[in-house]
Amino acid sequence: MRGLILAGGHGTRLRPLTSTGNKHMLPVANQPILFYGLRHLAAAGIREVGLVLGPIQEGIREGVRDGGAFGLSVTYIEQPDPRGLADAVLRAGDFLGEEPFLMYLGDNLLQSGVTPFVRAFASERPDAVIGVARVAHPERYGVVELADGRIRSIEEKPAHPRSDLALVGVYLFSPAVHPVVRSLGPSSRGELEITDAIRALWSDRGRVAVLPVEGWWKDTGRPEDLLEANSLVLGSLPESAFEGAGVWEAGSVREGPVGTGSGTWVAAGATVLGPTLLGDRARVEEGSRVGPECAIGPEVVIRSSTVRRSIIMAGSRIEGVRLVDSIIGRNTVVRAGTPGDREVRLTVGDSSQVVL
Repeated sequence: MRGLILAGGHGTRLRPLTSTGNKHMLPVANQPILFYGLRHLAAAGIREVGLVLGPIQEGIREGVRDGGAFGLSVTYIEQPDPRGLADAVLRAGDFLGEEPFLMYLGDNLLQSGVTPFVRAFASERPDAVIGVARVAHPERYGVVELADGRIRSIEEKPAHPRSDLALVGVYLFSPAVHPVVRSLGPSSRGELEITDAIRALWSDRGRVAVLPVEGWWKDTGRPEDLLEANSLVLGSLPESAFEGAGVWEAGSVREGPVGTGSGTWVAAGATVLGPTLLGDRARVEEGSRVGPECAIGPEVVIRSSTVRRSIIMAGSRIEGVRLVDSIIGRNTVVRAGTPGDREVRLTVGDSSQVVL
């Protein structure tokens, strides 16, 4: 079985956080989201992966390289003008050949990974395995309606969903999908929809298995989803992830699991609450309070500030403010212009200056 991961601007709604020339990828718990997917594929026994690159590549090639660091062999496939997930399958045709494959959307996170899907495919040998999860806003997703455990309908982002079962970003297909995607025409959105391909397989052959997701699943395409994913991942990390070589001055306070990187420094009079990760050479200065549920990137400076349930990316400075539920891009300064004690919620891109 081969893997196909879609990465780099396939419908993401977080574009304001990164620019086209950025050399980094969006992180969760101080790791690029894409890396979780690559590790999940490797854990499921998949070794050959096609990485479909959209228009916003954000240093993906530099970070992933040949995939060897993940135990994978990665082939890059360009999709400069994404026209849907089924179009990605078309573009990857030469790479996929006549092998069954798993398609994974690179902005998705699954607590249990993809191994349960691979096992279901191997045991049932259907034409497709699709994952589903109940969601509060099914109109944002492909929606599956079931009757007695069998598919009754499949729709892509319906205005009036017939169920709350959303398609998660993991799909397994046999080679039977290839003639189906070649026969598809554009939807009303102008895209070749993978939901149309699944519906055609189901209508023609009836061999589509539906697998509920085990544990939590997050599509991180929105800022609030990225923050929730960050909290979920931090809360599920093993104890070893919260070890580190940081310096805690006498008089600093550490409560709960806190991981520190090389050269991290926490001053006397500063408090860090877990679960929280502090990246390499991050500094938490006197009078600051960080956590819980924070991912603080490398070389971030937090001065006389409170930060809760937030992601602060590399090289940024937070001075004299109270941040909650915030995402701050790289090399950005957020500081107080006038004294105040109110909490603020921000989503700020890279290389910005914000005065509150």
